[in-house]
Amino acid sequence: MASGSQETVSVQDEAVEESQFKTCRQIAFYRRQKHLGPGKPLYRVLPDTVELSNSNVRFQIISEEYKDPLLVEVYEIEGNIFRLKINEITPLKPRYEVPDVLIKEPSSLRLTILEKDADKLVLACASKDQQLHITINPFQIQFVSKDEMVLSINSNDLLYFEQLQPIHWHNGAQVEFILEYFLSIDFSEKCNQDDLGLWEEKFGNFLDIKANGPSSIGLDFSLHGFQHVYGIPQHAETLLLKNTSNEDVYRLYNLDVFGYRIHSKMGIYGSVPLLLAHKPDRTIGVFWLNSSETLVEITTKAVLPSQIPDVSKQRVLPQTDVCWMSESGIIDSFILMGPSPFDIFKQYAQLTGTQALPPLFSLGYHQCRWNYVDEKDVEGVDTGFDVFNIPYDVMWLDIEHTDGKRYFTWDKETFGNPKRMQKKILMKKKRKLVVILDPHIKVDPLYTIYSQGKERGYFVKDRKGGDFEGICWPGSSSYLDFTNPKVRDWYAELFAFKTYKGSTEILFAWNDMNEPSVFRGAELTMQKDAVHYGNWEHREVHNLYGFYQQMATAEGLIRRSGNLERPFVLTRSFFAGSQRYGAVWTGDNKAEWSYLKISIPMLLTLSIAGISFCGADVGGFVGDPEPELFVRWYQAGALQPFFRGHANMHTKRREPWLFGEKNTQIIRAAIKERYSLLPYLYSLFYQAHTTAEPVMRPIWVEFPKQLEAFGIEDEYMLGKALLVHPVTEPKVTTVSILLPGSEEIWYDFRKFSCLKTQGILKIPVTLDNIPVIQRGGTIIPLKTSVGKSTEWMVDVPYELRAALDSKESAAGELYLDDGHSFQYLHEKQFLLRKFTFYQNNSVLILQKLSLHVGKDWELHIQ
Repeated sequence: MASGSQETVSVQDEAVEESQFKTCRQIAFYRRQKHLGPGKPLYRVLPDTVELSNSNVRFQIISEEYKDPLLVEVYEIEGNIFRLKINEITPLKPRYEVPDVLIKEPSSLRLTILEKDADKLVLACASKDQQLHITINPFQIQFVSKDEMVLSINSNDLLYFEQLQPIHWHNGAQVEFILEYFLSIDFSEKCNQDDLGLWEEKFGNFLDIKANGPSSIGLDFSLHGFQHVYGIPQHAETLLLKNTSNEDVYRLYNLDVFGYRIHSKMGIYGSVPLLLAHKPDRTIGVFWLNSSETLVEITTKAVLPSQIPDVSKQRVLPQTDVCWMSESGIIDSFILMGPSPFDIFKQYAQLTGTQALPPLFSLGYHQCRWNYVDEKDVEGVDTGFDVFNIPYDVMWLDIEHTDGKRYFTWDKETFGNPKRMQKKILMKKKRKLVVILDPHIKVDPLYTIYSQGKERGYFVKDRKGGDFEGICWPGSSSYLDFTNPKVRDWYAELFAFKTYKGSTEILFAWNDMNEPSVFRGAELTMQKDAVHYGNWEHREVHNLYGFYQQMATAEGLIRRSGNLERPFVLTRSFFAGSQRYGAVWTGDNKAEWSYLKISIPMLLTLSIAGISFCGADVGGFVGDPEPELFVRWYQAGALQPFFRGHANMHTKRREPWLFGEKNTQIIRAAIKERYSLLPYLYSLFYQAHTTAEPVMRPIWVEFPKQLEAFGIEDEYMLGKALLVHPVTEPKVTTVSILLPGSEEIWYDFRKFSCLKTQGILKIPVTLDNIPVIQRGGTIIPLKTSVGKSTEWMVDVPYELRAALDSKESAAGELYLDDGHSFQYLHEKQFLLRKFTFYQNNSVLILQKLSLHVGKDWELHIQ
């Protein structure tokens, strides 16, 4: 495409046909690994290479097919975590190892060798009840806890590692050593070089040139005694992961899928390669640290434990086999040994960080549309919230607010005075503004950001060394290389008030289209043979692209404030660790009941994968919701972490008051209830930030021994205290709710009435509300009244709502700070109080867990 060429771009460029995206059988590295089958190649340990150090145990493994051995490193990490790394010893060139996702290099504990012979190597762990058993031939690792095998690696002999090979030429044609190896193996089906996709791979009209040749990896993990597995977002799928087939595996590859299909394992906007397995007495996790395209196979089966020789004592147990396959990089996996769900959350956060503590305003309601057309439109919508007495905190502007889709600019005709708009319309009502900032930069030499980026070499390159250009909203666009630290530093400086003209301290950011989205590109994204900082191909870093843009954006907002204020950044694309930088949403959903229903397991999956600040577009982004669906979505969204209404430009206007007086009344009540619950929500986010506890969590997390809860996905816990059951079908008059726990007491949150039952309970519902149930033994802090926005409520007194347990007592916590700065970290300006109530003597005890309050702070409780 010629530099600077102008293209007509419309929403149709983002319309999705499934044929635009690969099936697993169209992915060459998957075909190669599936062709070979178990045990080809078969790896064995070279016993003479075993080395023990203070940080790890290392040894070499080799197969008969590959003559060069691989290096295996095994680490025990503080906190009941293990790490396994497998790499080439002397690769042709360095293989990509994911940077910046781990918050630090994990501290290792010393393993010791208990036993070593010709058949096995037994390692003793720092935690005395755990051992690692390493089989010599074939190479396998078993994790044994209290004499029980919990997990094994390579027990199906699916370890796969394509070592880098030089390109050889003969008579003008490529002849690869590795091709000879593949063709020497008895494939289950006939294939040729094109089928293998070794040095180039075709998809439709697109050709992917692989400068480094084939480099894929794979490894299987067997989870013994487990049949319930969760995680690996993002998919529009059930909470409980399903068994896969050869034609249908879970794909982790960030893609712009407009109006994505539900109950599909195809990759959509983000990827977190974390899988959790749960049974009544244990939870474990596998974190596969790889940012290239990754496929995950899952098979659950029944097995007879081989380690019990007495047949009379054997019993059939479930086992889930999980095989990870990635296009490139190294094998770098972490085994999280739990044993409780909350231990897993802490272990994962120990590696990748906790959820950033959001500014309080961002927990309020957000109003968005593609697009509010001008300043008058913004003022009219803002006024509408006040006229209809509906609180909200944030107005959003999509791509049309810019000057021709040039980000960090304003359309001179429609948003000619953005500072006035922010100060006179929003700021005076203590509200905020969020604007969109996509990663593609319009090819225009007169556009300062483009010309500076071009001059400094800050754009992703194509394989020939020129700037990669693709089509997106502005037409011809170049893409900033956020993997480059200098680019991130420069991008962060663009948020300075002197640089971002028209911005103010109430303006925050929305990173969209950052998979990255490339209209008319292969799978609507960047060519895998594009080249990034460090001469790494895009295939290596693809799933990190949005992670890095959100990182740079958050840093820019922090710097803008002199490092004083917390940022708010919403991103569509994400990876492990994105929780450190802001919020995530589920992308371009549809205004259909099925999308409301699937949003719950999607958000629960994100939550248990470390991303607590998540939500779905209320009302559905694509299409026009019917009034009942619209109301039900507001009721659900009001009790989920991130709460934003959003709509496509081709939909009818749908501000909360446009569906008739009755529906407006119901929506108003739902939003106001959210605002009254903000002290509880904010306290939950503090817990997520400090202890990695998810804000929104599956029932089984709170009730890990209750089998009936393991597959529940139509209800969830909001913290420990509230059970929420959204209504996700039309014309519903009753819902069936699981009230978990054998000794729990549950209360209707709104009626203060006790629900004297456990198990399945049928509850009548009307359009006016959805079931919200408080758990006995909890205290929930509330605001006694609500205002126009969160800042209007600072001086509103608190109410404590106590629900007694069987011992007639209750406890809860309240976290307070200034709601916007980092003073809670640096100057310890916060309040954390625990409340305990005992009915027998009518005593409320306020325990000062931590108290560092500003001079003007008071706590008023009614």
